[in-house]
Amino acid sequence: MTTAAKNPAPGPPPGAAKNRIGLTQADYKGSESTLCPGCGHDAITNSIVTAAFEMGIEPHRLAKLSGIGCSSKTPAYFMSRSFAFNAVHGRMPSIATGVHVANRELQLLGISGDGDTASIGIGQFIHLIRRNVPVAYLVENNGVYGLTKGQFSATADVGTRAKTGRVNEIMPIDLCALAIELGCGFVARSFSGDPKQLRPILKAALSHRGTAVIDILSPCVTFNNHLGSTKSYDNVKEHDAPLHDVFYIPAHEPIMVDYAPGETREVRLFDGSRVTLKKLDHDYDPSDGMRAMVTLRQAREEGKFVTGVLYANPAKPAFDREVGMVEQPLSSLTLEQVRPGRGALEEIMTGLRTGAGAPVSAGGG
Repeated sequence: MTTAAKNPAPGPPPGAAKNRIGLTQADYKGSESTLCPGCGHDAITNSIVTAAFEMGIEPHRLAKLSGIGCSSKTPAYFMSRSFAFNAVHGRMPSIATGVHVANRELQLLGISGDGDTASIGIGQFIHLIRRNVPVAYLVENNGVYGLTKGQFSATADVGTRAKTGRVNEIMPIDLCALAIELGCGFVARSFSGDPKQLRPILKAALSHRGTAVIDILSPCVTFNNHLGSTKSYDNVKEHDAPLHDVFYIPAHEPIMVDYAPGETREVRLFDGSRVTLKKLDHDYDPSDGMRAMVTLRQAREEGKFVTGVLYANPAKPAFDREVGMVEQPLSSLTLEQVRPGRGALEEIMTGLRTGAGAPVSAGGG
């Protein structure tokens, strides 16, 4: 792995505020963005920087992973002291799985786009969720292929109009609904233009022990921010329907909640941190997967974008626990520790010859 940014941002100004591990917010920045001015992806980057700073994440203990697309360029724009790997198109989940297997002590942050995830990479996305690999998986969703001049992506809504005048008639893939159906333990949707909601959701996703999917509506100012686009800034703001106000309380801070009983729901994460959801116009239970699916379907029929924590099941076992990985990172084990001895190899061969304990074939019926 290599660091993402060749030209990291200058040092912090004198007297800059420091977080609990002694770093300033400038320590979480990267190179200057080369995206179009006003791009929603840059707003997401700013929220990531602030969330990581406030959480006190150690940059050298985090790995940034991405695929191909405008969104996958953004890891260069934050946390230049972290590890980074830019994968080929749609293959970031495989890299995330490999990084986790090699060093489970690294915190993983995956940045993808609607093309990278919902089209060429959808198979990898599905199996990442099935395995429950511990990674905060962000989809910067603008409904178009920005790098190839604005064609509809697989998340484009029916009836949305391109700048060329063409109208999309193909049903979109709802990545949140798909993730919930597959049993993902943390699923949320937010809007790049709403940092107040997005930042606590990011913190919760980064604290979740398993795959955490956040679908972030992120308008493309060049190809998908015009009248007739359902993912423009104006349309998303007009049709955003937040389920709740979201508050994140880290484990190292005292729990202080000043809401009346019955007005909040709380999700306790494995590390002791909590996500507190304050009820808005209606009660919503994020632990009810069926309710989440119905809510998403109703919102689509009404032309709304529901945002917030849609589903949370922090008790679902993560990948490393399911496969019985050792506590020590595999990358630090010596050859003597990982190479089977002659006795172990003979036992395996005897089992294969006799059929006792023979492994199941990966293919065939």
